[in-house]
This record gives sequence, C-alpha cells and structure tokens, in this order.
Amino acid sequence: MKFLPSELAYLLSEREMRRNIKALLKFLAVLGGTIIAFSMLFHVIMLHEGQQHSWLTGLYWTLTVMSTLGFGDITFHGDLGRAFSIFVLVSGIILLLVVLPFTFIRFFYAPWLEAQVRLRAPRSVPDAVRDHVIICQHDPIAMGLIVRLEEYSIPYCVIEPDPTVAANLHADGVSVVAGVPTASSTYRALGVERARLVFANMGDAANTNATLAVREVCADVPVLALADDLNSADVLALAGASEIRPLKHQLGEHLASRVSVGTPQTHHIGRFEDLVIAEFPIEHTSLAGRTIRDTRLRELTGLSIVAIWERGRLLPAGPDTVLSSHSVPVVVGTEEQIAELDALFVIYQPSEAPVLVIGGGKVGGAAGRALRARGVRATILDKSPALEQHLADAADRLVVGDAANLEVVTNAGLPEAPSVVLTTNDDATNIFLTVYCRRLNPNARILTRITDEWNLEAIHRAGADFSLSHSSLAAKFVLSAVQQSELVVLGEGADLFIEKVPATLQGKTLAESGIGARTGLNVIAVRSNGRSITNPPADTELTRDAELVMLGTGPQHREFSGTFS
Repeated sequence: MKFLPSELAYLLSEREMRRNIKALLKFLAVLGGTIIAFSMLFHVIMLHEGQQHSWLTGLYWTLTVMSTLGFGDITFHGDLGRAFSIFVLVSGIILLLVVLPFTFIRFFYAPWLEAQVRLRAPRSVPDAVRDHVIICQHDPIAMGLIVRLEEYSIPYCVIEPDPTVAANLHADGVSVVAGVPTASSTYRALGVERARLVFANMGDAANTNATLAVREVCADVPVLALADDLNSADVLALAGASEIRPLKHQLGEHLASRVSVGTPQTHHIGRFEDLVIAEFPIEHTSLAGRTIRDTRLRELTGLSIVAIWERGRLLPAGPDTVLSSHSVPVVVGTEEQIAELDALFVIYQPSEAPVLVIGGGKVGGAAGRALRARGVRATILDKSPALEQHLADAADRLVVGDAANLEVVTNAGLPEAPSVVLTTNDDATNIFLTVYCRRLNPNARILTRITDEWNLEAIHRAGADFSLSHSSLAAKFVLSAVQQSELVVLGEGADLFIEKVPATLQGKTLAESGIGARTGLNVIAVRSNGRSITNPPADTELTRDAELVMLGTGPQHREFSGTFS
C-alpha cells in the first residue's frame, strides 16, 4: 500500500492519463444518467399498472434487471412493462457487462498496471556506486559490452528513456536507469562525476547532445563516442568527447588488415607491453601439413604459437597440432622475432590478383581504402551505381551488379581472388554469399562482417575464415579505454584476459596449474610486483600477488573462472 500514493501521483501527472480519467468519468456519468432515467420510467409504468413503489425500490429493480440478476420479486403485469423490462435488460448487458469493463480496463486499470511497472524502473544509482561505465543506449552493442563488463566485474549502468522497457530490463537483471540520455539531470542521477567512463553509442547528433549534457555536469570524466560519419568526429570533439571511434570505418580497416595477399607476412593485431601479438597465414607456405613441433618456429625465431584460427574458430595450439593450408596461427613475441618470421616468407611468390570486396557501403569503402593504402589492388562489387563517385578512391575497379549472379561475380574476379571481404549490413546475405563464394573459390580467404553475434556459428559453418561484428569491436574499444590497455582485436569471440592468480593455483608452477589443458587458455605473460615475464616458461611459479595474462575465447575464460575460482 505504501506505493499507492506514488502510483496515483504518477498517474495524475501524465497528460494522457488525465484524458483517460475524463473519458471514464464521462462514461460513468452517462451510465448513471441511464440508471436514473430507467428508475423514473419504472415508477411511471408501475403507476400506469396501478402499483405503488418507493424510489429506492425503483433503483433496486433497475440494477437487478440491468445486471441480469433478475430476482423476480418485483414484476410488471402488462405488455408495456414487459417490453420496458426487455429494453432495460439489453441496455444493461451492453452498458454494464460489455462497455463498463472494457472502459474501466482501457482507461484506468491498464494504465495503473503500467504505472506500477514504470515505477519499478530505477531513476538513479546509489551513492555507493563508483567507477562504473555509463552506457547511453541499450542496443546490440550494449548487450555485447554488458557481457564483457560482467566478466571483469566492472559495474555499469544503461540509460533507457522508456520507463516500461527500463523496468523490464531491470527485472531481467540489467543495471538500468530510466532517463533521457541527452539530459544533464540524467547524468546527475547516474553519478557521472563518480563514473569511470561514459559510452555514447547512439547516432552522431544524439551523441553530441549527450556529450554536451555530460560536460555540463562533469568536465573530466572520459567520454568515448561512436561516430557513424568521419565528418562527425570534429563536432564530437568540440562537444567534449575524449575519444571518438568511427565504428564502421574501423570495422572495414580491421577486416582489411586480415586480408592475405602478396608475400605471406604477419599481421599485427595487438600489443601487450613489450610483446607483439600477431597472426600469419599458412596458405602458400611450406608449413602446411606440418605439426607445430615440426615447424621449428620457436627454434628459428623464438616465437611461440599460442593459438590457431581454423575457419573462424580459435583453437588451442599444442606441439602435435597439424597446420592446414587454411590455418592462421597466432604468435606472441618481440618486434625482432616477428621480423625474423617475415624474413622466412620472402621466398614465396605472392598472388597478383586483386582482392574482391562485396558491398560498397561505409564498411566496404573503408576496407577498400585500407587495402589501397597497403598497396593492394581491390575490386568493389555493389548493386548501386550511385556509389561510383563515393568509391572512386576506394577501389581500382568498381563492378555494378548482383553478387548472387554468377556472371557478375566472375566478371568481378571471384575465381582468382586471393581474399574476399563481405561487408553488407545483413547477416543473412553475408551467410548466403559466404556459401556462394566458398563454392566458387575454395581457396579464397573469406572475411566477413556480422551484425549480430549469435550469427557467428552460422557464418563459420558457411565457410568464413574470419568474422568481426561491430558490437564486438565497440566492446573492445570500451574495454581497452576502461582498462587503459592496448587495443587487441583478435577476432570475434576471442580476447585477452587479465586475472589475478586464484588461491587454488598459488604456489604452483605454470605447468602444474594445467590452465591450458583444462581451459584452452594460453598464458602469454605473468605480472608480479610491477614486472612481467613474457612467454613464461613452464616452471614459472604463480605467486599470490601475480596476475595472469591469457589469450582465448569467452567460454574458455568462463571455464577458467568456474574451474579455478
């Protein structure tokens, strides 16, 4: 009962609810007038038949007949009275049994229930909440980010303008606050001055307004803003954003960086302190068909193969793991060791055919420009001829047509392309095109963009070698900013994890811990007392104050937490 006054106050404060109450009162007035009129006519007809009743009896008869109770203790004797009784009965069925419940539910009960739901949505965060990440909008990007923040036990809060949606999210366990993401009052309620980061993940205009609102409340909290258009970056910076990420543009660049073309060489995908994390393709080298032990890479270069990409899946690497022509090993080492590995591949003949990019939107255009910046020839295939001017600097050749047409893709060079980059914004289309391209060119390295992370398995089944979603990339941007670490983009589902040594492993050596065998994670460094041991040997002791730097997938990380913590 203690919430009833606040619910009624909320109901009366809503303009639509006030209109609903007026409509309900009008109907009740009509209903009351009808009952009074029937009660008066009851007396007139009863007098006509020679019967005398009180006014209360008339009201009693009217209500019993209209509600279909029909006790029968008071009746008319003539046809006029019986006809009147039938009319009152039908009117009661319509007004009391049909219209009244519908009107009451529509104009009062349903809004009252909605008000109860809306009032359950939090309007602020507790004062004890600190170092939290504020997310301006609940969308697929936020959903992926929330999973990763929870894995690292980083507090967060999402802004949702619709209180009903906010209440439902709150019931589902999402940390949410009902508020307007472009209003400064919302950020006061969120304790933005205590926050670790504000993540503006809306459109460019809304992100600019949200940044201005944040800066009105707090001048020094970091604001990471996404930009749909490169030209919006300057406006966001002027509004006060600390870091601007043109997400689609960088998604295209990251896809292009994984393209295998020219002389085989390593692709740098991140850095941890003095270690470089890189990957290299096995295709067109003599390493295909060998085990990791037989490659002797550790002896020749000092590099360690810590994992292997195999058709889009990150698999653990062991000495007896066989490398196929489609394998892409992930190595960890120094700059000098990476250079030595590149020197081993100089003898192999590069492919001279251009890379095929299917889809000429923002992601495809960015991929094409990144390839040309590397000196790689690129052909872009798109349906729209209107993109020709937009893509003039992004491709050596533009082919207009449907990628599902055999003649079109053959003309675009698919059968000879060493790599194919799929950048359409529809996952179903990308899955279809992956199957299509894999059948027409079994040896091509297929890299694809996905929108929803749950399509990852489907795109890999279709034959993609590498995939990356904009939501996953955005989550990596935020985590690198929150943790103040180097951005490492391993691929969809893979990441770099830093964990304190669990109590169950303290005092053991790395070999005795069994981390790799039991979880699939690869320990690439051990940090202790401000000092890091990179590529730690098997006899490295895991002390109480040490941290493990591990490379692997989300499920492997969760397996580590469940097994050792």
